[in-house]
Order: sequence, then C-alpha cells, then structure tokens
Amino acid sequence: MKLSVLALDNVFDTGLAAVLDAFTTANELAAMQNTGARPFDVCVVGMKRQVRTALGMRMSVEATGAADGSDWIVVPALSTKTPEQLVPALGRRDVVDAMAQLRDWHAGGSRMAAACIGTFVLAESGLLRDHDATTTWWLSPLFRQRYPDVRLDESRMLVPSGDVVTAGAAMGHLDLALWLIRQSSPELAAVVARYLLVDGRPSQAPYMIPEHLARGDPLVERFERWARSRLAQGFSLESAADALATSKRTLQRRIEAVLGKSPLSYFQDLRVERALHLIQTSHLDIEAIAAEVGYADGVTLRTLLRRRLGRGVRELRGDSR
Repeated sequence: MKLSVLALDNVFDTGLAAVLDAFTTANELAAMQNTGARPFDVCVVGMKRQVRTALGMRMSVEATGAADGSDWIVVPALSTKTPEQLVPALGRRDVVDAMAQLRDWHAGGSRMAAACIGTFVLAESGLLRDHDATTTWWLSPLFRQRYPDVRLDESRMLVPSGDVVTAGAAMGHLDLALWLIRQSSPELAAVVARYLLVDGRPSQAPYMIPEHLARGDPLVERFERWARSRLAQGFSLESAADALATSKRTLQRRIEAVLGKSPLSYFQDLRVERALHLIQTSHLDIEAIAAEVGYADGVTLRTLLRRRLGRGVRELRGDSR
C-alpha cells in the first residue's frame, strides 16, 4: 500500500509524528514477525520542499509529484486550536494550493484520510461533500456552520465514508493510522496497537466539554448556563425559551444548527458531564448521583452512561484512579 502524508507549514507535530511512527512501527514489526504483510510505502510531501512545524522544527519533504498514484493521501492537522486561528489558516496560499492538489489526487484515484484539524482542510476542498465525517470535537460548531453539506458526527472517533475516512481530535491521528494499517492486515494493526499502548477509543464523547461547544453562539451559551442551574429539576423547552426571552422554535433551531442536536439531547450531555464528575471525584453512590442530576434512579443513569460513554460506573471510577 502506498501512502502519502501531506505536511503543511504549522503542521501539528504530534499528529504528523503519530502517523509516521505508526507506519514505521508497522513495517518494523511486519519484518520482525514474518507476518507476510506487505510493507507500507510512505512518503511525506508538501507544497514546498521544506516545511516548518508548529514547534518550529524544519523538515524536508518531497515534491507533490511523489504522491501521484498513492492509495491514500493522509492530511494531518494544522496546529490551530481556535476558530480565530483556523479560519485565516484555511485561506493561506499554501493551504489553498494544497486543496487543489488534493482534488487532483482524488480525481486520479487516491482515497483521502484526515484527522483533527486536517478534516477542515479536506472539507474546505469539497472532498467531504455529501459524506459522513467526524472532526475535533471542540470545533464541531464551526465545522457544522461552515460545511452544512457534510454529515457530521463529532461524537465518533473515526468515520469511514466511501473513499474518505476522518478521525477525531489530536490523538485521533493514531486511530486513523491504525485503521489504515488494518485495511492491509488486521493482525498487524492489533500488534502495532499493543506495542504503542493504544486502547480502543470508538467515541470522543467521554472527552467532550459541553461548555466549550456552547461558546460558539450567544443564545446557546445562555441556554447552557440556564440548563446547568436546573440539572436536578428536569427539562422543559417552554421554560427554557421563556427564561431566555425567545421562542421555542428559535431555541430549538439555533441549538440544532450550532450543536447538531436537540436542546433535550444537549441537556442530557450536561447531566452526563456532571454525573461523570461526581463519579470520579466523590464517594456518592449511583443513586445519590442520579438524584443530583435529575434522574429517578441509578438504573436509568447507568443505562445513559453506558449508551453515551460506552463504559459502566465501575470502569468510569477506575479511570479516575
């Protein structure tokens, strides 16, 4: 399998290194263990022959022609963690040129892979249009606003969709690399994961901070503050709209547009966040915690935690130790 990694100026050092280290490790382990897996042919290309990483290191890369005929093009993240940094970066000359190059590679038969902020570059190029995708969770409101023709699910860690695959925030680069290795050899991917101590992370949900998502819109931010004050009392869309001096329809539409979910679903996110905090920082039993966040009994809360986070109370308490 031939893979080309597109490195741009201000590339996220950890993301680029994680991808390259995963494939280097895969090739070394395949040779050591005589698995029969074919080695990965990996090259790093750029819009110019030398790029400067976010931490200031200079790296020589190959010209874009070296990526022609690649099975996969991998786009690591730019190191831009806020909308104020990201939007101007997407308009940089080298990034715009890279988008055109991505479209050319795709037209030539290469499939596309991106992680974290790299998904914005892929979406900006138009190659995610009408695809399912994920992205770095805290920038999902911006992604949803900027690319309404992409079906975004930021709770997922990794989303294959046709001839593209996207992964979530930061260390999602490792999940992306392991997925690509798995397409060639599931056995080799499992060994690489064990050598690199990578646990399965099917969801970004346990890592999300609902308050950060709400900051993308004043009305949503006000709703978030109102909701936090009423977690133990239950949810009413009518009460929320009255308290915020808006209509139920406006509140519903605005939250769905920014967060991609209903006000009730977001209210439940806040309950889960509060419950998780109490599970990991207090000695309260699950019944007491359920009462604190507005559920009638611990069974209901256990079910919700398992569905949202993929782990039970015992596992969640263990994660905090």
